[in-house]
Amino acid sequence: MSCAASPKSGHKCSGVYFATGLQKAEKAAVHKRSPKVLEALQKLNIQADQAPVIAVLGSGGGLRAHIACLGVLSEMKELGLLDAVTYLAGVSGSTWALSSFYTKNGNMEGIEEELKHRYEKNEWDFYESLKKAVEASRRDNYSLTDIWAYLIVSRQTREFQDSNLSSLKKQVEEGVLPYPIFAAIDDDLQADWREKKTQNSWFEFTPHHAGYPALGAYVPITEFGSRFENGKLVRSEPERDLTFLRGLWGSALADIEETKKYILGEYLRNIFGYLKLAGAGIVTYSEAPRMEVDEMLLDLMMACVTDQNDTSIKDKLCALQQALGTETDEFDKEMAEIIQSWNETSPEKKQQFVDHLLDYFKKTQEPITYSLMNQIKGSLWDYYYFLKGTFKCVYNWWWGTVYNFLYKHDNIENKAMCSREFLHLVDAGLAINTPYPLVLPRGAHLILSFDFSAGDPFETIRATADYCQRHEIPFPEVSEDQLREWAKAPASCYVLRGKTGPVVMHFTLFNKDNCGDDIETWRKKYGTMKLSDTYTPDLVTDLLRVSKENVQKNKINILNEMRKVAGKPGNFPRVNKEACLQDTVQDVQGSQTVEIKISHNIHKD
Repeated sequence: MSCAASPKSGHKCSGVYFATGLQKAEKAAVHKRSPKVLEALQKLNIQADQAPVIAVLGSGGGLRAHIACLGVLSEMKELGLLDAVTYLAGVSGSTWALSSFYTKNGNMEGIEEELKHRYEKNEWDFYESLKKAVEASRRDNYSLTDIWAYLIVSRQTREFQDSNLSSLKKQVEEGVLPYPIFAAIDDDLQADWREKKTQNSWFEFTPHHAGYPALGAYVPITEFGSRFENGKLVRSEPERDLTFLRGLWGSALADIEETKKYILGEYLRNIFGYLKLAGAGIVTYSEAPRMEVDEMLLDLMMACVTDQNDTSIKDKLCALQQALGTETDEFDKEMAEIIQSWNETSPEKKQQFVDHLLDYFKKTQEPITYSLMNQIKGSLWDYYYFLKGTFKCVYNWWWGTVYNFLYKHDNIENKAMCSREFLHLVDAGLAINTPYPLVLPRGAHLILSFDFSAGDPFETIRATADYCQRHEIPFPEVSEDQLREWAKAPASCYVLRGKTGPVVMHFTLFNKDNCGDDIETWRKKYGTMKLSDTYTPDLVTDLLRVSKENVQKNKINILNEMRKVAGKPGNFPRVNKEACLQDTVQDVQGSQTVEIKISHNIHKD
């Protein structure tokens, strides 16, 4: 390991650093975990001289994945299986579950009760969430992820987490809980991902570090988001809270137009309504004209944020100009010119003018302080600039904006990685909807992968097999024909094994074992974009139940696979992919196992 900050011997590594293999803090935590794993295996009547590396993976799937993943963790703990796990890793909605699991110190009974209570009471602290979003808009790296995190994810999960990822270290370092890995991808490398499935795309977070495992380049998690140049810290920023990180990890945007409706319609319009209502009935007659101007400006800002091509914007500008009564200054002339040519003005100049209008307004006007502002200790100006910042982010479609800790770094040969001042990190589900690329390099012997995806429950296997084949990573690939056949009526679990690489147990959320012939009905009932307001305690309970059943029904099979890898826990050798001619896949239904011989490579149409 080399540290760009070059700390003195014995001091904790700070700043940008480079590492190969497991980093020191993670290695120590895994070492502490090993005796706990051996003890858990012994309680399960499994003998082992050396602790195998067992990983549990959770896929994305929004609130469905969040609740179902909690059900899986709860049942695994109840059956004594979770104590035998070394790593927990997640993508998107599963990261929400994992962060809840760790902030509550693995107390699944308490987490379940709290979860049901939140949806029974339909609780959500709007004012706290809005306050955080407005505070974030003052940052020069403000992005739509801040809106998504504080006003959408916190509402979906009914949970606001103001603690930090680094605060989860203690029980991890003591080996009490498995080591957590949270996945994201670099959105600026999407083209490289689509063309070459580049490993550089993947970004990971742990309680100790954040960075690019393919490059071996990291910063301590406490310094993630701070500003660096050539590996040196030039401006320290506070560690971002878990609510923001949950928004970053869970920002998969399958439908851009649908997401715009979420942000602009469901949330910003509601905030705009709150701002207008907050002033009603609390101003004197003499203040009424001032309030009218404030509302007109808010109305104009909202229209610009929602749709720059809104034909009403020109009329709103005319009305605002008349209300302001500016007659002699240069700004009045500029405003008249822009109004006259508004329909022919470029989007860039429209944005510049709205920015200029806001700056002018702040210099010449004194806004009324509404009661809402007093509740969250903000001023109306904060909301003007909040809307202004959001307007820019929507226009540019900026997500996951953070300072690039590799900026201008001399040790990075790839100039694309060090020439950017900012990174844009987003949901890893946009690449592969499960964190195999982060877990496979850690030498897992057995992987329990729980798929909570919408649609084809085998797409994650298909995508991972393709990724691994491209990069010569051992993984039990399957045929396209077989995947399609399984997808017609999926069983609760499939075991994939090859002559090299990890054994993979793939669990599907809705399947013929727990849903019978109603799989499609269950999928529709728990849509990915389903709002939390429509979740009832019964819906939450049912989803927890079916996810737990997938563990219950396959307990014997899980124990059998644990027993096999415990008998030979040595690292799997990396072999040439040509050497492995056939893999075996087991279709596990209840306690019965059916072996199926299939070809090694995926054949696509």
